[in-house]
Amino acid sequence: MLLELRAENYAVIDRAVATFGLGLNLLTGETGAGKSILIDALALLLGGKASADFVRHGEEKAVVGCVFELTTGAAAILETNGIDSESDHLLLRREILANGKGRVFINNQPATVGVLRQLAPELALVHSQGETMGSFDQVQQRSLLDRFGAVSTEGVAEAFAVWKTTTDRLDELQSAEQDRLRMADLWRFQSKEIDQAGLNADDEDAQLEAEKRVLGNAEKLYTAAMNAHELLYESENSAESALGAALKHVEELARYDARFQEPAQQLAAAKAIVEDVDAEVRDFADNVHAAPGRLEEIEDRLAALDRLKRKYGQTLREVIDFGAEAARQLAEVENRDALLIELKAKQDQDAVTYKAAATTLTASRTEAAKRLEKLAEAQINDLAMSTRFHVRVTAVESPESWTSHGWDQVECLIATNAGEPLKPLHEIASGGEMSRVMLALKVTVEEAVSGGQGRKKKSVLPRTLVFDEIDIGIGGRAAEAVGRKLKTLSKGQQVLCITHLPQIAAFGDQHFLIEKTEKRGRTQTEVRRMEDSERTQEIARMLSGAKLTETSLKHAAHLLESSR
Repeated sequence: MLLELRAENYAVIDRAVATFGLGLNLLTGETGAGKSILIDALALLLGGKASADFVRHGEEKAVVGCVFELTTGAAAILETNGIDSESDHLLLRREILANGKGRVFINNQPATVGVLRQLAPELALVHSQGETMGSFDQVQQRSLLDRFGAVSTEGVAEAFAVWKTTTDRLDELQSAEQDRLRMADLWRFQSKEIDQAGLNADDEDAQLEAEKRVLGNAEKLYTAAMNAHELLYESENSAESALGAALKHVEELARYDARFQEPAQQLAAAKAIVEDVDAEVRDFADNVHAAPGRLEEIEDRLAALDRLKRKYGQTLREVIDFGAEAARQLAEVENRDALLIELKAKQDQDAVTYKAAATTLTASRTEAAKRLEKLAEAQINDLAMSTRFHVRVTAVESPESWTSHGWDQVECLIATNAGEPLKPLHEIASGGEMSRVMLALKVTVEEAVSGGQGRKKKSVLPRTLVFDEIDIGIGGRAAEAVGRKLKTLSKGQQVLCITHLPQIAAFGDQHFLIEKTEKRGRTQTEVRRMEDSERTQEIARMLSGAKLTETSLKHAAHLLESSR
């Protein structure tokens, strides 16, 4: 949901802030007041094209910003692009300099227009005169049909993933055959070299380094060990002799004074420790032998291990893993023919599974399309249009068209005048007609999703829907029908709408007045939310013009009351 939209030095806006709410948010004002400027500002924040013309005359830059509630999909897009999302809100800001250059910020972090365009379909769909932001392309049309018919694509997605994995592996094996054969010689050499090295332990080099240090200092270590043995045990004044003599005297004291019993025990323990250390020192001295041959052998082995690490990894574990991977790729090349036969058979079986799932999906979509086109045509014709509407589902069965959502192309076709052929929606010339068609489609789908077709209610799409001047070319009962449809749609998701018609304005949950004023000799546009009493006057103005009458005020009050 769009929570806030603000603009500074943008077109004729000095500074404007609009805080939107749930339901239907209506924007009205006199012709030329700048209502569509706010929609243009939102379009910029959804990745629209910027221009220096947007900068208010005499200013250095224009700034537009908005706050959306953060959706799960938007959070994933931010994470993919390395942008932090530390709260439940999403802050978008765009600066346009007078020279035409600009900057983009998302959650106060530098970003690109490309990221805004990725976020746009997740956040809002803007239907404006001459342009549809987050265009209602065939992908959007397919999603709308699937939503209407509660069509699940999980089965076909699973089948596609299995088939694609097998196909990619098969393609990899079949491509660049000469390169793979040349690489086979390299893999054979690498695997053999690592295998012949006989690497059995990840820490062999560390063990050898420790042994090398001992052998390289054998004489020094032997001398140190024997000196320690002499001082601890062997000499007349050894530690063991001194402690033994002292222990006898303390034990004599302990026989007459109990306070010396514990010191006697401590001396006995110290004497035992000295004897243990001496035994370990003597064992070490007995086993220390200068072995020039072994030392040379260790140095040669360490040099060989070092060469392997320089070529294949920083550690012996990485060298061992590298050899295993080389052996695997070599085996794949040597067993290529058998593997190709195996993969081709698996690909054929995976294709059969996918075709069955895709065919079932096509049948579900075709059935849903028949229901949707009938209901949508009735909804469209309620909005002062005389149309024929058709939803075409075309199964493109060639593998090039297989996707995780099936092989169907879904396209909405419409004829807005009698005798004309059906044409794709994007070929509709009138922006007002396009907005009304979109409104009718959205209402049809949301009524079905919310249980109108006897189905269990599903969660609604999180996107904000924006309709710019949806009321062009209609009036009277048709205008009231548009208002009621907007109201129906706004029960499931937030709707913003610019309108000139009082019959539509009366249905708003929040009503914003866009008005042009003059301050310090300059024209500027301001936005403010109106209270109920002000709404009555604004709708009366829309009914009768600048001069309010008692009749128009009563009529306005009646419209507001009946819309509730």
